[in-house]
Amino acid sequence: MQIIPPGMKIQLTNFFIALAMGVLAQSPASDEALRQRADELAHLFIIVDGHVDLPSRLSVKNFRLTKEFIAMPIETDEGDFDYVRAKKGGLSAPFMSIYIPSGHQQRADGGTSFADTLINMVGDISKMHPDKFAPAYSPADIERNFAEGKISLPMGMENGAPITKVADLAYFHNQGIRYITLTHATDNLICDSSYDTTRTHNGLSPFGRDVVLEMNRVGIMVDISHVSDAAFYQTIGVTKAPVIASHSSCRSYTPDFQRNMSDDMIRTLGKNGGVIMINFGSTFLDHRIVKSREAMRTKLLAILEAKGLNEEDEAAKPLIKQFSEENRDSLYSDVEMVANHIDHAVKLAGIDHVGLGSDYDGVGDSLPTGLKDVAAFPNLLYVLLKRGYSEEDISKICYKNIFRVWREVERVAKG
Repeated sequence: MQIIPPGMKIQLTNFFIALAMGVLAQSPASDEALRQRADELAHLFIIVDGHVDLPSRLSVKNFRLTKEFIAMPIETDEGDFDYVRAKKGGLSAPFMSIYIPSGHQQRADGGTSFADTLINMVGDISKMHPDKFAPAYSPADIERNFAEGKISLPMGMENGAPITKVADLAYFHNQGIRYITLTHATDNLICDSSYDTTRTHNGLSPFGRDVVLEMNRVGIMVDISHVSDAAFYQTIGVTKAPVIASHSSCRSYTPDFQRNMSDDMIRTLGKNGGVIMINFGSTFLDHRIVKSREAMRTKLLAILEAKGLNEEDEAAKPLIKQFSEENRDSLYSDVEMVANHIDHAVKLAGIDHVGLGSDYDGVGDSLPTGLKDVAAFPNLLYVLLKRGYSEEDISKICYKNIFRVWREVERVAKG
């Protein structure tokens, strides 16, 4: 019988211990542990959402925003956002969208009075619930509010229609607006829209160039969501500060959807130092869902018509709900697809140039499975952890990237 020398035994024992430790270190964390850590990170990190349409939801519900409806953001079964769900999901700073419908572009003030009403509405929420919400005009404000356990309500204007002269930018900055989406559904005075085929300016208008430079000067982030491709590239050529896409996704997964960003645009945005903030709407995530939703809608309308109902009828609601549940995979994308868009943008631009821009309360009944409301952010962080993103990577996606851009915009404004 061959005898192993004592020294060799010790070496072999150490080898097998090291091998076992290596295997354990490389083995994936349990699913339960990953989910728990994702929930912890959602509350450890600030989460900034680039676009939440709560003001539009409230204004449609009750434009005068009485005390009853100011209380709605605390806890409600309506919409995608309220205080209780936001705290559950770890959402710290949802940018309140001051959305200006394109029809206001035809008014003398471009929608300024309408914008003022929504801005005041957001301010009233903080005034009515100062223990829960607080205004935020800078990353420092958000950090302070977060330390105090409050949800920050920074504001971004969706559609620059109220900017009818360059001086309007200082006015809206003083009102608390910290980004402006240059246009929305149609071409405006500033630039062309991705949704509009008119191509009024073939990109950015001469006035639009002045607007971008003035936004740089006063400290408002330039948001290129919704703009045409030409307007995007021309804006990049003009701006002296990084830009954001507050709620856009990757066109690679939706080739016919010009509203999303092409691979080259995402690379260019990264070189500019900017951030693409991924939109959660299913039609932004997967072109296959767009087609299947159209087919499912036709099927649903036929079912309702056979019963003598239309979509607005109260009796139709349970049928619509049942239909949606039974056809979930054909109607909705899922949280994994949101992670796919993050993966793709990271691959193209780098980890420093991706954020979150859900479009909660703005994309209707199209939110993906696993991200149906603001309580669900831990589900996305879980998927990112499962895919190997480090906690530092996730902190960048949650807030550090948008804070970096925001602070750089502030620095440029200070000269």
